Amino acid sequence: METPMIPAPRDEGERRVLEKLISIRDQLQLRKQDRTTYVRTQDVMILYDQTIEQVRILTEIRRGKSVEENQVDRVVDSCFQLLSLFFMTIGRNNEAPAAYALTSTIKRLLDHLTEADLFSAQDLESMSQTLEHLSEIVHNYSSSKPAPFLETLIAHRIERCRSSLSSLQKRLEEIAEPLRPTTDKLVSILRQMAVINTKSRFSPSEIHKRVAELKEISETRKNGQFVDQNGNILKGSEGVSRLLDRCLEYTKIVLARNGQFPDKWKPIYDVLVGIRNELDKLSLTQAWSLRETDLYDFQRQLDRIDESRIDGNWVDDQGRPAELYVQRTLLYLIRRSYGYIYHLMISSEPVSEALLPIYNQLQTLKRCLVEVKNSGGVTSVRELYPYSMKLHSIDDMKVDGKFMAGEDIPEGQGSVAELLAECFDLNYELRVAAEAAAETSTPEP
Repeated sequence: METPMIPAPRDEGERRVLEKLISIRDQLQLRKQDRTTYVRTQDVMILYDQTIEQVRILTEIRRGKSVEENQVDRVVDSCFQLLSLFFMTIGRNNEAPAAYALTSTIKRLLDHLTEADLFSAQDLESMSQTLEHLSEIVHNYSSSKPAPFLETLIAHRIERCRSSLSSLQKRLEEIAEPLRPTTDKLVSILRQMAVINTKSRFSPSEIHKRVAELKEISETRKNGQFVDQNGNILKGSEGVSRLLDRCLEYTKIVLARNGQFPDKWKPIYDVLVGIRNELDKLSLTQAWSLRETDLYDFQRQLDRIDESRIDGNWVDDQGRPAELYVQRTLLYLIRRSYGYIYHLMISSEPVSEALLPIYNQLQTLKRCLVEVKNSGGVTSVRELYPYSMKLHSIDDMKVDGKFMAGEDIPEGQGSVAELLAECFDLNYELRVAAEAAAETSTPEP
């Protein structure tokens, strides 16, 4: 699994740590692949404690020494990535270990946004809020369950992400406020064209629609510049004009290619399209089909392809770099896939997969009850019987006030109990309203 270019550790102590960490990683991999039963908290915590102990030993070995990255560091990263996703799977999303994989994905996304010089205010706002939330998690975790190495590591990763984010935010600030909606529109159009370009069936008409939108934006310029109502050139006009020209140039390239991708780059392209499509499916069925640890393999595949570039581009067997169209298309697919992984992670509910079937049923019930309420309620209490029966059947599943999985008490009890209470409250409100309406409509004798 490790990249051959990464050297093996020279120190005997580090080699012993590497051996034990590989064993831990292999156990995590096997547990990840086992879909016959849900992931138990105690199983994860045993492997987590073992990893922390090996990292402590590694830190002691390296204390006071200058050490280059070797295979130990890569395996440590793999273990923490897996453990981070396992923490999400068991519903412990609000603990520091769960933040590790998310910071990796955010850093990848920020690096790609910086490289592509293509991002919107919404992109940055979402990641800014997520980083703020992760900082709170790490701070609270360090107060209750100290694990100095991990806390420091994640805190440093968050700060690196914030530094990259700050640089991108400064670029946005160089654009006048009235011009920012235009910038966001151009970013959206360019991304839409990238989607069209990678569809199984290429549709030139969809590209022509975007060309028309781009021409409309271009016509708002005066003498090639974006100006305000008084004719003054807006701050950032040149940069936005370059982005517009970039979009127009891309339409020509995409139309000329007509959905045809060079054969020698097709293997990488097919892998990336496959990953993108799988993640797209998961984003639609996340609540019912996603186990967060499934994201690990996608992450690793993307990382390997991304890191196979030389000076920012892919090269063929003869050392020739990929043409601009190929490079941009492959980078889009990588960025899109990282974006899916990011959204799947931040959408992960703090509920163990053992409780997810119940949690998902309650979410569906809540949506139905809210829809009934918004559409004017019910005309008869009898119409609420199916909802009431389902809620009571779920409530009856509790043992001594807890939802059990065999002998275990899965994580996320509070979230499930809160959602159940919300459903009961909505059902009660609808029943009271129906009874009141019935009494009002009943004629007096």
